[in-house]
Amino acid sequence: MTTVLRRIGASPRARGSATGQSCPDIFELSDGSFAVIGREATSELERELPPDAARADDERIVVITRETLVRAKDDIPRV
Repeated sequence: MTTVLRRIGASPRARGSATGQSCPDIFELSDGSFAVIGREATSELERELPPDAARADDERIVVITRETLVRAKDDIPRV
C-alpha cells in the first residue's frame, strides 16, 4: 500500500492560505511517486497538449500555482 511520506515544499498556510484548506499541495509517496492536489483542468487543457503528450483514461490534468511548485523546488529529490 502506498502512503504519503512527506509534503514537498511549503504548506498552504505558509503560502498565505488563511484556512490552510482547498489549496494546491505536493506530496512524496512511499513508492517514490508524487501526488498533487490541484484544480482539475483536463477538459480545459487536454486539447492544448503538444502532439507527443498523451493522457490515459485514468489520468487527469491538474493545475497548481507557480508559487506551489517554486516553493517545492528545494525539497524535490535530484534522483
